Amino acid sequence: MDRKTILGCLSAFLLVAACSSKHRVIVGSKNFTEQVILGEIIAQHLENRLHLPVVRKLNLGGTLLAHQALLARDIDIYPEYTGTAFTNILKRTGVTDPVVVLDRVRTEYATGMQVDWLDPLGFSSTFAMTIRGDDARSRHLETLSDAAADPAGFTLGAGYEFLTRPDGYPLLTNTYPIKWNAAPKSMDLGLVYTALTQKQVSMVAANSTDGLLNKLDVKVLKDDKQAFPPYQACILVRSDALAANPDLRKTLSELSGKISDNAMRAMNYAVDVEHKQVREVARDFLEKVAQVSDLREP
Repeated sequence: MDRKTILGCLSAFLLVAACSSKHRVIVGSKNFTEQVILGEIIAQHLENRLHLPVVRKLNLGGTLLAHQALLARDIDIYPEYTGTAFTNILKRTGVTDPVVVLDRVRTEYATGMQVDWLDPLGFSSTFAMTIRGDDARSRHLETLSDAAADPAGFTLGAGYEFLTRPDGYPLLTNTYPIKWNAAPKSMDLGLVYTALTQKQVSMVAANSTDGLLNKLDVKVLKDDKQAFPPYQACILVRSDALAANPDLRKTLSELSGKISDNAMRAMNYAVDVEHKQVREVARDFLEKVAQVSDLREP
């Protein structure tokens, strides 16, 4: 073997060794637009700041699938909502104070699962019980209590998770005795607004950060009895992943407080309605934030 070949092999070996010395990070998400966008934002931010090899496992499925993937070490990180974890994973109820809910999920995940909750990203994504604007005006509906008092009743359209989660349909019906004119219709979340505007249903379980809420003639009924818990969006990361990557916590925490309700709604709209690529939307967001914060590449 000549000297050039030996040097070439040595260079390749050193390159592989350098790459393997960096612990790769696996970022996951659930299977709806907002989650996929958040997962991509997290992945790009880590790539930009730490130059880590990042594996994306986005669009995994619902809450329980994403949670199990985290515990099974199939993923290291994914975005989650405080109220979702509080009611669906920890099986807790009866608390609506955002500070208390965050503290409880943070404590129980850390001690029981070795998973860390980072500080909130800056927005909340709660269930938004939504009706057509003309119905709200003609029937004088502002709140869910108004809907419960309306003898005309409603037909509900919702995603599968809302219909089965304890903080979804069961909580809604236990708090508000709404008259249902038919069994709830389970549908893909991307179809709820179409079903509503085409009068296939008269109420849908949407999310408060849906981009279409600002574009359609619809009305979100106020949860005047505060039935739904707070749903602050946070990044979850396994404790062993943080230990393996000393700069990971600090870098992920740079995203805390950076995503407003309006910013999330705009990104959802860009993907769902304007059909922009998720990677493009995430990149544009990070570039805008970098102009006014410390998210520039070091």
